[in-house]
Amino acid sequence: DTKNYTAEDFSNELDKLGSSISVYTTDDATVVNVQSLKKNLDRTVKLLEERLLNPKFTEEALAMNKKRAIESIKNAMNRPNYVASTVYPKILYGADNVLGWSASGTEKTINNIELKDIEAYYSKFISRKDAQLVIVGDMEKDAMVSKFAFLSRLPAHDVTLPDMKAAPKTGKTKIYFVNVPNAAQTEFRVGYVTDLKYDALGDYYKAGIMNYPLGGAFNSRLNLDLREAKGWTYGARGSFDADKYTGAYSFSAGIRADATDSALVDIMQIMKEFKGSGVKKDELEFTRMSLGQSDARKYEGAFQKASFLSRILEYNLNADYTKQQNALLSKLDLREVNSIVKKYAPDVDKINILLVGDKEKVWQKLTTLGYEIEELDRDGNPVAKP
Repeated sequence: DTKNYTAEDFSNELDKLGSSISVYTTDDATVVNVQSLKKNLDRTVKLLEERLLNPKFTEEALAMNKKRAIESIKNAMNRPNYVASTVYPKILYGADNVLGWSASGTEKTINNIELKDIEAYYSKFISRKDAQLVIVGDMEKDAMVSKFAFLSRLPAHDVTLPDMKAAPKTGKTKIYFVNVPNAAQTEFRVGYVTDLKYDALGDYYKAGIMNYPLGGAFNSRLNLDLREAKGWTYGARGSFDADKYTGAYSFSAGIRADATDSALVDIMQIMKEFKGSGVKKDELEFTRMSLGQSDARKYEGAFQKASFLSRILEYNLNADYTKQQNALLSKLDLREVNSIVKKYAPDVDKINILLVGDKEKVWQKLTTLGYEIEELDRDGNPVAKP
């Protein structure tokens, strides 16, 4: 709610205008996304002003939102994909690291939220200091910016983020297993924390190029084997992800339950061979062609353009950084790519394996593969052995 609108009335006003105002969080930011027809922009911006400057936090609304969030989590806990996505960060970063926790929370953490916590959060984290305003539309800059002058009325205090503890070192390869009875598929998450942080032209960018033939493309080695050759999954992919704080490599796929052990053997073998022999000449040529073509389509829509500009601001990039990336891509030779393989490609002897599926269907075969297996509950906590 706001001081002048109930949540329902606010939503109805946006619907009348054909506009949307959404608020979401990332690991280190609160993001407000606004979409509007040009003719309705003034009225949409007035609603945005109302939401940002005149919020109304009530016990009734908090109770309703908590109930809705908890019901959503309870339903999601029966989906292996959701469970894997929430448990995997805890394995990578640990339970005492803010990055180890899902932004959607747990039933326990949501129940613990009180109205005073919401009010304190707004007071502490909503500030115009270091805020960024990105606008994409058919209007002159000065005219557009003037419409958002109300943002100067937001508080201007410093925002301090929680400390992020160092991620635990990945030791000997180990399977973490979460039981979801009757699951038709086993969700795979295989990966580790890297020492790569986001960069546009350095090792992080090059690691993405290196990974393309391993797990980044439809015809990557992993997807061709698991989907095309074996028919065990609808899709398998691996990627390097990073921000200002940390980075990780992650492979993910939903694998047919009866092929869980066989798929794991294949995944580890493909990764081992890739680490040992590196990228092939024809794979690098295909990567150059594919990434060059996809880059041209990345920024066609308004939302894509806004995301592009936000990235430039967040990481202080040159406005032509994508041209610099294309130039680097065109000149990158096999020797340099394979030096990145040696440095950053998955090491199957030191990697975390999370499997979420039906224990009754897959556990026994997994025990024959030679890995230590630890069972976790759906919140990522160790299950006591009987």
